[in-house]
Amino acid sequence: MDTKMIGSKIAKARKDKNMSQAQLAQLLFISPQAVGKWERGESIPDIITINRLAEILGVDLNYFSENFQSADDSTFLKTIENSNDTGQTEVPILPSPPEERQLLTNFSGGNLSESDFTGVTAHKRKFNGSALKGSDFAGADLTGSSFTGSDIHAANFDGTNLTDCTLSSNNLTGASFNKTILVRTVFSTSGLAGAKFIDAELTDVKLTKTDLRKTVFENCVFKGVDFKYSDMRGLRLDGQTFIGVRFDKTALNEATFNGATLRNVSFRPTYALTNKYYRAIKTICFDGAMMDKLTYAELKGMGADLSKVTFI
Repeated sequence: MDTKMIGSKIAKARKDKNMSQAQLAQLLFISPQAVGKWERGESIPDIITINRLAEILGVDLNYFSENFQSADDSTFLKTIENSNDTGQTEVPILPSPPEERQLLTNFSGGNLSESDFTGVTAHKRKFNGSALKGSDFAGADLTGSSFTGSDIHAANFDGTNLTDCTLSSNNLTGASFNKTILVRTVFSTSGLAGAKFIDAELTDVKLTKTDLRKTVFENCVFKGVDFKYSDMRGLRLDGQTFIGVRFDKTALNEATFNGATLRNVSFRPTYALTNKYYRAIKTICFDGAMMDKLTYAELKGMGADLSKVTFI
């Protein structure tokens, strides 16, 4: 296989897409130096990578073969044949480049620590059992993706679209979720100690069997969120907004909702109330909170201290 020929074809297709070596390398999760070696003919990508190159660059897989004739070449030859006797040549109409197609790659089991995924579009990808410590997903669109049994601690999800994503049994210690898009996102049995959710709106999110005692929530809006079986003891939720939220079988001892807004929020467990649960409710602080009458009535019936609460 002619490495220099393949290298020159990679370079041409890349330039036709107005893409730098660094941009192509980012999409392939390799170094720009590796792309440079291909284009100089010093090395050659493996067959799997060639398939991925074809998808990214919007070319047919046969483009990399020696006998492939591009659409541009065919148009040029036809133009020469149709030249008239005066020497005037018709201006060829070149085909527009095909749209870039999205890769369907499974990243499960990969060692991707401190990888740069910033701004990528990666719908319905699988990052299961992967090492993703310190990886940067800022501004990425990961809609429908799954993270299961992965080490994602200290990862950056600032501004990331995590709509319909599932994050189960992961180490998310110290992860950052600043202004992250969280819609129907599922967090289950994951470690979120030191993780920060700042200026985020959580819509129909599920946080199930998750230890949130050392998680930081600041200036967040919770809509239709379910904290089922989660541990939220001592958590500060002051000044934040809760609409249609359920604290189902949630441990809330010593939690604070000072200055928070609560509308249609349920603190009642699925099963019968126990003395232990009554005692836990009484330790929650609602000083300065605003709530609707139904939420107020439910909490009052469970013995919560609502002496400094006002109605919405």
